[in-house]
Amino acid sequence: MERILVSACLMGRRVRFDGGAKTSSDERLAAWLREGRLVPFCPEVEGGLGIPRPAAEIEGGAGGAAVLSGAARVLAADGSDVTAAFVSGARAALEAARACGTRLAVLKEGSPSCGALTIYDGTFSGRRTAGQGVTTALLEGAGIRVFTEDRVDDAAAYLRALEP
Repeated sequence: MERILVSACLMGRRVRFDGGAKTSSDERLAAWLREGRLVPFCPEVEGGLGIPRPAAEIEGGAGGAAVLSGAARVLAADGSDVTAAFVSGARAALEAARACGTRLAVLKEGSPSCGALTIYDGTFSGRRTAGQGVTTALLEGAGIRVFTEDRVDDAAAYLRALEP
């Protein structure tokens, strides 16, 4: 049975920067949870950041690949550099995915860790830009497909293609 890495906040875990969750009501995620397929994970918490914590964004909206290469940093709203925690959390997410043999993930869109299509632009103004979070960039670079919580249909189709 194929396992699926999933953002812990989508499963109702209160791990977000503000101490909240972003619980998904998608029935497929609920079914996959009942089947034991889901591996809930929060890279930011696993990377050592607390709950709650200051919001963070990738400087210049550069994207996760730039952070992983050392060309950009992740900065918290209070000005602190939290790059090391984001990279550590991304590596822990990859280790978790590899440990359970997963080839796909459903992650929280917009997050500086988990965003797959968009991230915030680094100005803390609420504006988004095209780009991936740090964890998504690392997972996809390792061949693990990442889908957003709004694209569970696509994740389900990919899952069907993976399983005989």
